[in-house]
Amino acid sequence: MCRLFAITSAEPLSPMVAIRALDVMKEGHDGSGVGLFLTDLGGDFEQFRGGPILSGIFSNAGIKALDRYMMDMDFMVKYKLSIRPPMAPPPGTPKRDNYLIRVYEYPPEWEVLSQAELHHRLMMTRLELRRMGEVDGSMLIFSFWPDVIMIKEVGDPLTVAEYLGLNRRELQARVVLAQGRQNTNYAIDIYACHPFFIQGIATMTNGENTAFVPIREFLTSRRYEGYQGYQSDSEVFTHILHYTRNQLGLGLEMYKHIITPLKDDELAEHPNGEWLRRVKQSCRPLIVDGPNCVMGCLPDKGLFMVQDGKKLRPGIVGGNPGMIAFSSEMCGLDTAIPARDKSRDFQPMKYDTVYVGPDRQEVRQWSQWDELTPRP
Repeated sequence: MCRLFAITSAEPLSPMVAIRALDVMKEGHDGSGVGLFLTDLGGDFEQFRGGPILSGIFSNAGIKALDRYMMDMDFMVKYKLSIRPPMAPPPGTPKRDNYLIRVYEYPPEWEVLSQAELHHRLMMTRLELRRMGEVDGSMLIFSFWPDVIMIKEVGDPLTVAEYLGLNRRELQARVVLAQGRQNTNYAIDIYACHPFFIQGIATMTNGENTAFVPIREFLTSRRYEGYQGYQSDSEVFTHILHYTRNQLGLGLEMYKHIITPLKDDELAEHPNGEWLRRVKQSCRPLIVDGPNCVMGCLPDKGLFMVQDGKKLRPGIVGGNPGMIAFSSEMCGLDTAIPARDKSRDFQPMKYDTVYVGPDRQEVRQWSQWDELTPRP
């Protein structure tokens, strides 16, 4: 199993808050990787909220190739944070030249693009840089998106965070997702570190997905450029949510109806049963098989959590208005928000979706049994 922690706060936080929460849950991860997703940024990056931010790891040759490519594309650097650890990496963590976070100014010709076209070009730029890096290993690209920073590395979360010096004033965010990885079915690969990201949507998972291959085949058959990668069977959770929202035009309340739909006898009793049966039939290749807890962030900066149809992976919600967190274990909540009202902590059940909006005032909860509001 892996361990997950997600927090949303009215005031910017250091990512170390999430890292320390992972550290007290370290019996659930084996040091095979750590991933961080930061958005609604504070610190030095808050002033550049509209500009796209590139996050990745680069060799010295990769930096030169990046500069040539971005200059040819007419991107201009507005701000950068470069991390070059002065010491040898901890055992199990590869030696890297540059951990880089750069804010760019859009090419002038992009200023007239529609939002949909702008988002598409940002995604395609990220994918092209990743492709370039895969040729010679000179670049590892995690995200290229406004108001988003991603950091990934192989190793123990706390050890890696201290090695990189992540407790710095420049690096703060109001939303942080963090995963400590327990490698199960695949070789250790930095691209297998969660969270995964596509066009403003990030998710991370604790669990397994034995239906990975048919789901991957369905997604890639959609011929959408962003549905690629898949060094981990959990990346499909991100892409299924993207497909649900961006291709089918459905909301978060439908996500569980896609990945863990109600059984046929349950649908017979649901007020929207006939429509949900048609959705289940048309999206059957996307049904997930296996124990999973999924936490994620939407483009509106809201957090959510869902679990598999048997609730075989732990997840707990707690906090106070202004600061709310999701955690694999209660000890993670205790570390991050010790002064919360613990009587309000709860564990979502197998039919539930929980959501905390960008106002961070309350936890909304709905069930697959709830009647769906008709969509225009």
